[in-house]
Amino acid sequence: MAANPIQLSGLARRLVEDNLLEEATAKDASDKASKKKIPLVTYLVKNDIVSSMAIANAAADEFGTPLFDISTLDAEVIPKVVDEGLIRKYHALPIFHRGNRLFVAVSDPTNRQALQDIQFQTGINAEEILVEENKLESFIESFLESQEGGGLGDLGDDDVDLDMEAVDEEGGGPEDDDTGSTADDTPVVRFINKMLMDAIRGGSSDLHFEPFEKAYRVRFRTDGILHEVSRPPVHLGPKISSRLKVMSQMDISERRVPQDGRIKLKISKSKAIDFRVNTLPVLFGEKLCLRILDPSSAKMGIDMLGYEEEQKAMFLEALHKPQGMFLVTGPTGSGKTVSLYTGLNILNTPELNISTAEDPVEINLEGINQCPVNHKVGLDFSEALRSFLRQDPDIVMVGEIRDLETANIAIKAAQTGHMVMSTLHTNSAPETITRLRNMGVAAFNLATSVNLIVAQRLARRLCDCKTKLDIPRNALIEKGFSETDVDSGIEVFGPKGCDKCGGAGYKGRVGIYEVVKITEDISKIIMEDGNSIEIKEVCTKEGFNDIFQSALVKVKNGMTSLDEVDRVTSGH
Repeated sequence: MAANPIQLSGLARRLVEDNLLEEATAKDASDKASKKKIPLVTYLVKNDIVSSMAIANAAADEFGTPLFDISTLDAEVIPKVVDEGLIRKYHALPIFHRGNRLFVAVSDPTNRQALQDIQFQTGINAEEILVEENKLESFIESFLESQEGGGLGDLGDDDVDLDMEAVDEEGGGPEDDDTGSTADDTPVVRFINKMLMDAIRGGSSDLHFEPFEKAYRVRFRTDGILHEVSRPPVHLGPKISSRLKVMSQMDISERRVPQDGRIKLKISKSKAIDFRVNTLPVLFGEKLCLRILDPSSAKMGIDMLGYEEEQKAMFLEALHKPQGMFLVTGPTGSGKTVSLYTGLNILNTPELNISTAEDPVEINLEGINQCPVNHKVGLDFSEALRSFLRQDPDIVMVGEIRDLETANIAIKAAQTGHMVMSTLHTNSAPETITRLRNMGVAAFNLATSVNLIVAQRLARRLCDCKTKLDIPRNALIEKGFSETDVDSGIEVFGPKGCDKCGGAGYKGRVGIYEVVKITEDISKIIMEDGNSIEIKEVCTKEGFNDIFQSALVKVKNGMTSLDEVDRVTSGH
């Protein structure tokens, strides 16, 4: 025990008396916490000086304050009685309101000013409840996030707006048993609202609602991987389907054919998230798949997409050319739309007339004329393109080139002074050329109109908890690294798992790109009707990394793992 702990007061004194801190350390920590304007407890825990549990036990004994495990509490039921500024200022959170008493979670019971200010703002008598510092900090962030999103507890039917851009506008009449109008269906409404909000908070890209004979399953696709999140009672399957179809402006009486719809969910006054909804008749009901369309993803900026500096330079150079074709290719879910929207945002100025034809329009971009394809009335990509060319365009974006007619019109537009951007479903840049040739596009048209091809994938990004792997030299060379890279002492990391990433070892995704500029030599091979292998050889000579080589660069930079590279590139 310190010789003279009397010089300290409050919690710091108790920690010294319990031999959890040296007196000099306690004084130093108090001074630094004061300078940083943060509570002493926060400073001690963040700097691993004393564990949060030890501090909580000492504080509970010293001040007789009850200790509560806040992790057992649901953030959605917390009363929203004080503003975010007060919560962050005092690191204190009201968690119960009983009669004329408001119970406030704190990690430092000496924080009397917090109770006084909260009591003043709410007009309710405030009493403190002791909580471990690390759990309180995590819970406060979770609570504030839910508060920003409106909170599931407050999310009702009135908070969900229907976007009238439904593909099928012939809505069926509501039925009491299917639409959630009865009291028995209230749990279904709450369940769906919770699934939508959980998916948004978890950064998921898709939701799958799947009926089976004896079970019903809900899965989210997060960072490219599907995982099961819920198994509601199987008898609720039809009600879940009907509720989602009503929200999406679909015909609830039609269960025999697929339908497309859209949900616009307001999660705060200033932010709304769109869901693209598709139904599919299956053996035991209807499967529904919801794609989350977050407008903020289209405004990330090119620096956030993961391009290497040389690739970024080629991207921007091709983007600012007055004419030609800019093609983005890759499998479904590889981020093609975000890449195109990023380019459109860069080009979106009052001086340029930009028109897009999309199936469907995924994200609304102000300043850009977006035309949704409607096959029912004969408005397909080719028809939209013809109309665009009579609308004095500067830049045209076609959602996807699927047939020869669309390809030929796009190429003619690119050859007559317009910048044309589009996507294809191919695995690599060289295969994009052969795919267009197989459609019937003339080789000389491709050689003279295509400026740049971007092939891409999305790989999971390693969390900060990543761990260094000890891989033998020969194994690294077999994986594709050059001897120079290996001899230079590259570090390869793998997933570990922590609370931040939910134990997965990965958090978020990073783009992997093959960017090919159509040079004179590549044009010659195209004119000679070379196949994808011959085109790839020339691309390699020109110094363009393929998908696999670009992925290895991300591994060297510590962004992703070799296992993830194998998963997304399939050895390309």
